[in-house]
Amino acid sequence: MVFTPSPMLLKLLYTRGSLHNLPENAGVAFSIKNRLDTVKVTGFKQVQIGGVVVPAENIRVDLGNGEQQSAADINADGQAIELPVGRSLKIMLDTQPLPQGIHPVQVWFSTDAFGDLHVEVEDAIVSADNHKPRIPRSPEDDYSDTAIAARQRFAEEFSGKEFQHLKHYSFDAHKLQGNCEHFVGVAQIPVGLAGPLTMNGEHAQGDFLIPMATTEGTLVASYNRGIQVLNLCGGVKCTVVGDAMQRAPVFVFHDARGARDFGKWVEDNIDQIRPEAESTSSVAKLQYIDTYLSNKFAYLRFNFSTGDAAGQNMVGRATFAACSWILENYKDHKIEHFYLESNFATDKKASQINVMRTRGKRVVAEAVVKRDVLMQRMRVTPEQLAYHGQVSNVGAFISGANNNGAHSANGITALFIATGQDVANVSESSAGILYSEVTPEGDLYISITIPSLIVATHGGGTGLATQNECLQMLGCVGRGTVRKFAEIVAGVVLAGELSLGAAISSSDWVSSHEQYGRNR
Repeated sequence: MVFTPSPMLLKLLYTRGSLHNLPENAGVAFSIKNRLDTVKVTGFKQVQIGGVVVPAENIRVDLGNGEQQSAADINADGQAIELPVGRSLKIMLDTQPLPQGIHPVQVWFSTDAFGDLHVEVEDAIVSADNHKPRIPRSPEDDYSDTAIAARQRFAEEFSGKEFQHLKHYSFDAHKLQGNCEHFVGVAQIPVGLAGPLTMNGEHAQGDFLIPMATTEGTLVASYNRGIQVLNLCGGVKCTVVGDAMQRAPVFVFHDARGARDFGKWVEDNIDQIRPEAESTSSVAKLQYIDTYLSNKFAYLRFNFSTGDAAGQNMVGRATFAACSWILENYKDHKIEHFYLESNFATDKKASQINVMRTRGKRVVAEAVVKRDVLMQRMRVTPEQLAYHGQVSNVGAFISGANNNGAHSANGITALFIATGQDVANVSESSAGILYSEVTPEGDLYISITIPSLIVATHGGGTGLATQNECLQMLGCVGRGTVRKFAEIVAGVVLAGELSLGAAISSSDWVSSHEQYGRNR
């Protein structure tokens, strides 16, 4: 099933700011980019800029790699153009150059999935004067040795420095396509080992060696100390209690009643919206839509399951499709404006809604630390740590922090860098709710809930050379391993909370950094 894009969403096919005059009066060009769904372009009728109509006979399509095709030759019988999501086409028009200023642009073409499409936008021709040096790139193969070497020379000449280490790496640079643009080399991050950690999860069971990429002295040692204590007490129990990835569009109405009625309509039509959203992916499944009303705005928080992928791009496409259907079918009140992301999903930002409602994986790690082990290994009692936790709760409350623990971001970041996660997701993944109590037996129960842990074992940077090897070390490569990885991350976080909390309580914190963290 393929969704039908609305005129409002069709505008997003056009790449804003791409309109320009070709050199030597060779015509005019602009770009379109597929942001909808994988299709084939089966026909190209015409382009109109202002009052000038350019027929297909005077249009060329640049396919990249030096290949061009006449728009008049594009058809469904063998001359169609494959256009996967993310691919751009440069449209070149044999027409007079345009003056500076704003110009209305209309494009008529057809695809196998959507049928005839009409894109109508405005774009501007601006002065191209720019005397700044440009980073070298190759439109044919920007990941070739030649293209990379050109950028390395450019960087050395621009900075006046010679780079000995940046330029050396052990993998085929072509594997970085889709992960890094203008590739010039690698930043080598030290990877230390902690563990093995004994895991008693529903998905992660057994002992796991933990790769941690960091430049912070004492970090690996601190986590290793916490892991040893947890192991002596039987390991850490981890549970994934929630799993959802969001995209949150906003619909703007004339007044609050329009927004209210729209929210009710969405609720009543969820069974029709769901298949539209799920038509874009075999993996993304729409769980539910939350509606939040404010002023004359209706914020819809779409919640998806995304398999082993983190899923931000996946749910963006799915929500795009669902909203296209909504825009076509909702007739009760005029939708004044629509934005695919309203900032309400709080992508890569800490937020209270993600703490409450989950973003990514919601994971709980818990353990009972025996009194004698805690006193012997950490030099604190359960009562000291539990009281310290109460005092810290007040500090976290006063400061407005999204975490009442010590440093969950440390372990999460080190694991994220090592395993090819999107490190910016630490901003929301580091949120944590730490709890401890003294058991009737005099031991320490300690647990942490990570409400918005965004992890993946497929896609993104997880397939890159060293990152994939670290995932292999954890046994988290292959289908159905993302919850296993989430449990491991949570277990490591708990070990770090236990270790640093005890170090602060016993006043070992400063002395440990002096012993292990000084390189001066």
